[in-house]
Amino acid sequence: MSFSRREFLQVLAVASASGMAIGHRDVLAGHHGAAQRLYDLPKFGNVSFMHFTDCHAQLMPIYFREPNVNLGVGEAVGRPPHIVGENLLKFFGIPPGTPEAHAFTYLDFDRAARTYGKVGGFAHLATLVKRIKAERPHALLLDGGDTWQGSATSLWTHAQDMVDACKLLGVNIMTPHWEFTFGAQRVKEIIEKDFKGQIDFVAHNVKTTDFEDLVFEPYTFKEQNGVKIAVIGQAFPYTPIANPRHFVPDWTFGIQEDHMQKMVDECRAKGAQVVVVLSHNGMDVDIKMASRVRGIDAILGGHTHDGMPAPVVVRNAGGQTLVTNAGSNGKFLAVLDFDVRGGKIQDYRYKLMPVFSNFLPADREMQALIDKVRAPYKDKLEEKLAVTEGTLYRRGNFNGSWDQLICDALMEVRGAEIAFSPGVRWGTSLLAGDTITYERMMDQMALTYPATTLNEFTGAEIKTILEDVADNIFNPDPYFQQGGDMVRVGGLEYTCSPKAPMGQRINNMMLKGKPIEADKKYKVAGWASVQEGVQGTPIWDVVSGYLRDKKVIKPLKINTPKLIDMAGDPGISI
Repeated sequence: MSFSRREFLQVLAVASASGMAIGHRDVLAGHHGAAQRLYDLPKFGNVSFMHFTDCHAQLMPIYFREPNVNLGVGEAVGRPPHIVGENLLKFFGIPPGTPEAHAFTYLDFDRAARTYGKVGGFAHLATLVKRIKAERPHALLLDGGDTWQGSATSLWTHAQDMVDACKLLGVNIMTPHWEFTFGAQRVKEIIEKDFKGQIDFVAHNVKTTDFEDLVFEPYTFKEQNGVKIAVIGQAFPYTPIANPRHFVPDWTFGIQEDHMQKMVDECRAKGAQVVVVLSHNGMDVDIKMASRVRGIDAILGGHTHDGMPAPVVVRNAGGQTLVTNAGSNGKFLAVLDFDVRGGKIQDYRYKLMPVFSNFLPADREMQALIDKVRAPYKDKLEEKLAVTEGTLYRRGNFNGSWDQLICDALMEVRGAEIAFSPGVRWGTSLLAGDTITYERMMDQMALTYPATTLNEFTGAEIKTILEDVADNIFNPDPYFQQGGDMVRVGGLEYTCSPKAPMGQRINNMMLKGKPIEADKKYKVAGWASVQEGVQGTPIWDVVSGYLRDKKVIKPLKINTPKLIDMAGDPGISI
């Protein structure tokens, strides 16, 4: 990759303005030496997997800020992925001020983002995939799910843009989660028509409600260099709880640990020398499963969006299992190599590589597809709604600034005292001074059940709602953590004690300086109800109108709860 003189001077100006040393060897995104070091991956072994997950339909390069709050509870305290910022750098031995430090942490986000540029983009990801395949033609490309949902174009094309992009990217195997929000019929249509003969869609834990028949193939067999490999799919186990049940009315889900053991044993009996689980459990659930199910060599995980520079090695009755998680938004590509000899894995190598769009040129074929997909919607995507004076992001256990903006819009437009917004992890970031386009707004709310609501809840009901969500996140048993982060809250202030028992985590609820009264009713606005038949103005109409009216969004005061008894936790930095 080469820069024109003008581009070179622009990058120098950005680096200088950011305060980073011009002489730093990695300061220029696109500098050949920096790119070579990031993507240098010597050949190893004879079995290879490439893995990406949770791209949330982001075909174009974007900014994405990592969390400054990722709390662990129980045995997960202080264990990856529940370490952030400087603690993460120290744990994994990553030097501060480097491209890797920017990729894996929120530290100095705006300045580093202006220096290193955007991340992800399927055209740039495609370039990296082709580079890896050139060295490892036998490598399999695995998609961990949450691929079809998260952008305006995916919503408007009913996921066809992502389906076509994944086929062109060369995906071999996929497992699902948010894909189900397009409905069972659409999922089956894509599998039977688009994926047939090209992409294996696997999920051992999705069964029919009547006879418990498997809905999808539970696993698939492949061969690399004479080594027989099995890949077992694990769909998100709490899909009918986290998302509308009526989208998949005839299917059951669940972790199904016993059935996983049965599938592993079955694959081994059929001659598999390597067994890998392609999972959308979330990392804590994967770690627990790895400790209890024997015979899995690696779990390539997703759902919790954790960019983990190295696997967690989990011991179990059968030996050990590597547990990984490959971040989100197309920001990373993981490569796992095994050296298999004598029918057994002798050694492994793992690398999670950030996809910096300035380091990797765009693949022409993929870029052409992306441009074609976006062309009919170009004017709408590029509509300028407002300018943000502060960084907008959504990632972490509690409110981000994007969440705060949505809650503020809901309260003002719907005339509510309190607002709830779902604790989803998907959504891109914007830097201070950026224009909020219709596309970047839609990155926060592109889902198939967008209706906004206005209800009256008593103070007691509000506490019950918050306690239920808190238990989904902070239950010390990962198998009872049902996905997502804490519901985002506008107007209401409260304290949160993650280590407390169920029903005792949420306290000191206040509204405009006054305690919330248990019997008093309050107007609460929200959106994305999982109930069937909910009617209301779509969230994108509420927020876009709000932004057009404001024109400029001042730096937001983020309504995060006061945390109790969490001092010194490596998963928090506020």
